[in-house]
Amino acid sequence: MILELVEFNSPKGWSRQQVAEEARNVIPHWQANKELLRKHFLLELNGKTGAGVYIWPTLQAAQKAHDETWRQSIIKRTGSAPTIRYFDLFLLIDNEKGTFTEFPAAAELAAA
Repeated sequence: MILELVEFNSPKGWSRQQVAEEARNVIPHWQANKELLRKHFLLELNGKTGAGVYIWPTLQAAQKAHDETWRQSIIKRTGSAPTIRYFDLFLLIDNEKGTFTEFPAAAELAAA
């Protein structure tokens, strides 16, 4: 599994409510992406940085979803480019369900 961390500057002066409203506008877009397994919307406690944590089956799926068109839309909305980092999600603990899941090595790592 691939965990993708996307960080971006929140628009200056926006409240948590304004950020959440903007986030709700993109829910249908992300629900329509059948490769996306999960997305978490985050806002730094001081409100200056927004982030998204995405869970994807492959690096290719993540990169396809966050193409240049998407990147330009973030720049237009926030005034700066997002930063993106990719991680191999190899173990997940879910205390709500009382489970843990271990994932096989990502194909991208096996090829390296």
